[in-house]
Amino acid sequence: MSSTGPDGRTPEDPELARVENALLARWPETRLEPSLDRISALVDVLGSPHRAMPVIQVAGTNGKTTTARMIDELLRGFGLRVGRFTSPHLQSMRERIVLDGAPVSAERFVETYDDIAPYVQMVDTAGEHPMSFFEVMVGMAYATFADAPVDVAVIEVGMGGTWDATNVADARVAVVTPVALDHAEYLGPDVATIAGEKAGIIKPESIAVLARQEPGALDALVRRAVEVEAVVAREGTEFGVLERKVAVGGQQLRMQGLGGEYGEIFLPLFGAHQAQNAATALAAVEAFLGAGAATGPIDVETVRGAFAAVRSPGRLERVRTSPTVLVDAAHNPAGMAATVEAIRESFDFTRLVGVVGAVRGKDTAGMLAALEEICAELVVTQNSSPRALPADELGALAVEVFGADRVSVHPRLPEALESAIELAEAGPDDALGGSGVLVTGSVITAGETRALLGGTAP
Repeated sequence: MSSTGPDGRTPEDPELARVENALLARWPETRLEPSLDRISALVDVLGSPHRAMPVIQVAGTNGKTTTARMIDELLRGFGLRVGRFTSPHLQSMRERIVLDGAPVSAERFVETYDDIAPYVQMVDTAGEHPMSFFEVMVGMAYATFADAPVDVAVIEVGMGGTWDATNVADARVAVVTPVALDHAEYLGPDVATIAGEKAGIIKPESIAVLARQEPGALDALVRRAVEVEAVVAREGTEFGVLERKVAVGGQQLRMQGLGGEYGEIFLPLFGAHQAQNAATALAAVEAFLGAGAATGPIDVETVRGAFAAVRSPGRLERVRTSPTVLVDAAHNPAGMAATVEAIRESFDFTRLVGVVGAVRGKDTAGMLAALEEICAELVVTQNSSPRALPADELGALAVEVFGADRVSVHPRLPEALESAIELAEAGPDDALGGSGVLVTGSVITAGETRALLGGTAP
């Protein structure tokens, strides 16, 4: 068992706790008042740190964090100093602000917050609403990257695009991973409307790198690119995965990039969706470095080394063996379907037990329906989020999908995990060695499971 708390920090770090508590006292990132006014006011008084470096911005519904990690790894492979901002975090707030491939230190996190706090207070008092947790984190990220300084910042959108606080920057390369239904109450009732909101990251004279999309979503994204005269690179046309083979510990890829073909790429992640993320990340880096048909591919050996080094904690990550325990941050039906397909392809389980902890406002029934295809039994639990779906409510939904005889309810995650491991090990003799546990349903559930099993903050 890890000695760290669920956020990955030790109890003996009062300064970090002070800053975290101050941030958590603000509006949560799930409470929105769509406007760039507050973040614009903050970066203005900070001296425009968001303009101190070129930006690659990543929006979409699923795969944003992993794609941002891949872009970061590739850029550092080419000798650039990279700042990366992603959300939400698995175990520690510091994971959101990354320099040189590692979360900023506790000391730097505290120093940055204290440096900008007086200016945040100015914005709070001048506006109708105070700055939110997410807005202050975005300000901290841009300030950190400008101060470092970095050669390029890789910035993941929090939610949507147009009104997201990260969008105060004008990205040189705008990346949109696959768009699906999620956060419909804020972004819209269909993928075309949601894509229209995410398309706001595509700015004049930028390059839009678009992963494969549903037709309505693609139309909205391309329409925006045409309006602002951005260059468009589309998966399946300008770039994509040419060949994919399952390999030990991941998959072997051959990809078409903007500048040519890249073969013998080992990616230590599972599933067709991760191969798609890799192709999208490669195209984004090619676009940033100016590669294209006229220049040829970027250095293939560097690309191979970078992809081989990619890690994506909490994304179908093995955190224990015998039985195998996988954690996955899928939190909507499209993400869960990709996870299920990746498990079928890459793991030979004869018995799989699911553990699910979800939050309110999600299509939980849709996620459970996808899981029912591969899980022999389901253990329902509840994570520590204030928005957590109560275990009893989640259990009632699960019974409708799985049937009462396949569902058990353990409101506390440690007991749920222990029960699932026992259920996995209790299968018939021919299941020994082929049993496993999948913990999923929320980024929070995945992060808390990693902490319980001794995983350090990514």
